[in-house]
Amino acid sequence: MRPDRPPCRHFLTLLDLTSDELRGLLVRAGELKALRNAGEPYEPLRNRTLAMIFEKSSTRTRVSFEAGMTQLGGHALFLSPRDTQLGRGEPIEDSARVLSRMVDSVMIRTFEHRVVERFAAHSRVPVINGLTDWVHPCQLLADLQTWHEHRGDIHGRRVLWVGDGNNMCHSYIHAAQRLDFRLRIACPEGYEPDPAVLVPAADRCEVLRDPLQAAEGVDLVVTDVWASMGQEKEQSARRAAFARYRVDRALMARAHPEALFMHCLPAHRGEEVSAAVIDGPHSVVWDEAENRLHSQKALLEFLLCPAAIRGPLPVRGEAPE
Repeated sequence: MRPDRPPCRHFLTLLDLTSDELRGLLVRAGELKALRNAGEPYEPLRNRTLAMIFEKSSTRTRVSFEAGMTQLGGHALFLSPRDTQLGRGEPIEDSARVLSRMVDSVMIRTFEHRVVERFAAHSRVPVINGLTDWVHPCQLLADLQTWHEHRGDIHGRRVLWVGDGNNMCHSYIHAAQRLDFRLRIACPEGYEPDPAVLVPAADRCEVLRDPLQAAEGVDLVVTDVWASMGQEKEQSARRAAFARYRVDRALMARAHPEALFMHCLPAHRGEEVSAAVIDGPHSVVWDEAENRLHSQKALLEFLLCPAAIRGPLPVRGEAPE
């Protein structure tokens, strides 16, 4: 009989990391990126398996986790409700108990945040939130890594979120708490972030209605689509509500001259962002997209072999002991 494992760390929100752990993870992501760019193999996760459960479809999440596990020497399994008992009514708790006896970590991309919480509560292995309707912490790792490699520490900087107070906005609020930057949220009435997320960060975050006023002097501008997966029926109403909340040249002109622009993608040019901005000099969206790979590799290493990050990176593919 397999012995019980010691308690494990999960990554369900950014608040599962301390400020020092989060900063260390961003540095580590840069190191892993440099190692890959140098062509040096690094495989600390040999014979390790990541189960990837997708109730929401994805491009970047699936490719980055699958490629990341391969590059770290491990293996990733793609699981969808159509192909498993998860789609046939098996309790989440039972799926967690079974899968966590067979794999080394589980990544879940789903709708209700409670699903990942219930799964993690009954899992023997680390559970990673690949996205829920409430938060998107893996994307924030990539965003923060991208800022770090372009501008350094984000402490004390001014960040503007434009649009819906959605899962991405919630994770930016969590990031402001952990890394101590100022966050302005420009959104129309009725689309504010969840008070349960916003109120604890009230000393760092403020909600404004005028996006041009909110953009004054900011160092980073971030947005997302007006209607996310599962909100297709709200498309017309949201298009009307967010018509003023477009990131365009006029808005970027209010920001700091060296401000960066980010978008988690996919983007709808002409809606939440103009082509002139997303394809222009302020945009770092392609670095941001690539960094999903590197930041998640750092996260997998942190959760599955934390001893590896206490010393220098091995070379020539040597796995840490």
